[in-house]
Amino acid sequence: MTELTIGVTLVGMRKRSLAQPIEDLAFSDHKIAFVSGPRQCGKTTLAKMFLAQRKTGLYRNWDQVEFRRAWAQNPSAIIPPAEGQTVPLVVLDEIHKDRRWKRNLKGMYDTLKTPCDILVTGSARLNVYMKGSDSLLGRHLSFRLHPFSVREMGRPDVLPPDVMLESLFSRANHRHESSEDDLASLMTYGPFPMPLFAQDARKARLWRRNREQLVVREDLRDLSRLLELGRIEMMTALLPERVGSLFSFASMARDLEVSIPTIKRWMAYLKELYYVFDVRPYTKRITRSIRREGKVYLWDYGAIRSEAARFENLVACHLLKACHFWTDTGEGEFELYFLRNKEKQEIDFLIVRDGLPWLPVEVKCSDATPSPNWRKFAGLLPCKRGLQLVRQPEWKIHDLVGAEILVAGAAEALAYFA
Repeated sequence: MTELTIGVTLVGMRKRSLAQPIEDLAFSDHKIAFVSGPRQCGKTTLAKMFLAQRKTGLYRNWDQVEFRRAWAQNPSAIIPPAEGQTVPLVVLDEIHKDRRWKRNLKGMYDTLKTPCDILVTGSARLNVYMKGSDSLLGRHLSFRLHPFSVREMGRPDVLPPDVMLESLFSRANHRHESSEDDLASLMTYGPFPMPLFAQDARKARLWRRNREQLVVREDLRDLSRLLELGRIEMMTALLPERVGSLFSFASMARDLEVSIPTIKRWMAYLKELYYVFDVRPYTKRITRSIRREGKVYLWDYGAIRSEAARFENLVACHLLKACHFWTDTGEGEFELYFLRNKEKQEIDFLIVRDGLPWLPVEVKCSDATPSPNWRKFAGLLPCKRGLQLVRQPEWKIHDLVGAEILVAGAAEALAYFA
């Protein structure tokens, strides 16, 4: 084994849903695989699993002094020789912290004498650092790794979108008790691997506090060079209260006594660091739709006290994960929106596929009666299926305004998504 110094075994590790697409789409053509995602969502573990399976390669982190020196002198020198017919794998973690990382990576890739697979990981959005010169266009594929979902806790495969939709409405897989347990664990501990699988409330609180400090005090500082980190920590403390509601930059600016442009800049940085994500209103074909205000959700919804808001955030994360997975694996361009008009009638989410509405999703904690808002929006959408998720076990299809509205328990229904 060539310089495989990470000392990893597969014991206790769960195979991730992105593992097979990375092999099939990137490594099969020896393209660089960029894997970005929130801090501590499992990127390093995924890389170590690849290395353990490959049995030849190396892992390097930008925080290693020896690696920084070798990278500065001759990046190509770190490439290990192939062993037999096995192509080596090189994992480079957080190298975007190097000012000239794109140039060095491009030079290393273009001068390879023998095939080598390269996996680059980062907790800040790598596309931020991809901007500018020295483009790696044509040399890489980008993937977004999410924390765990109901489906991924039980199995690593993801259904193609059309198959998923047909399987969901035909109830191809009946409810399993394990899905109910997994949903309860996600609601209690959040989706990130360490607190989720430790199942310890005290450890989860300590982990969450440490992660928030790392994101603001280290990642945000490195990305933005901002000095107002204390106030940004105050803003992150206020964000859980605003989950699921229309986000007002003006209100947040008043609470923190700063300008609206400052709040917008801080929120943009937090989105780039996978701390928050926003969902925008869908306006096409929707009469009297709102156009400006969006909603904000946390990648780590375990910090939200309100059960209803936490449940909505959980669903948002599941739907966004499916959109990102299908987009990154070539199934189409999937985006997540919500529906709301000026009369304050709303459907919580809308998955849009290649610019067209594909699946609207409403979220209710306990109300298994179809929302009256379906009658307002179902007739305006070209898709004739809708999904209403509830917290408790439920499964019934209703015919409304010429559309099929499935009211289903979240544990069972979300197990069809990514």
